[in-house]
Amino acid sequence: MPKVEITVPEHLEMQIAQMVEQGEFVNREEAIEELLSTGIKAYKTSGAQMDDDASLEDDGMMGHDDEYVF
Repeated sequence: MPKVEITVPEHLEMQIAQMVEQGEFVNREEAIEELLSTGIKAYKTSGAQMDDDASLEDDGMMGHDDEYVF
């Protein structure tokens, strides 16, 4: 499996750590993989164009200034 390095805002890291702590995921890697996969599936089913990278860079998702908030 390819490895990817990302930087996420602290509030997202805290939410991921909390989900792992609560037992929703075994570890951070599993949490990030599952959450990213779920976000991509939701993005695809929303009717958004996957080829339109500019839509990810505007204001981020859900009105946040961060680029990759799901």
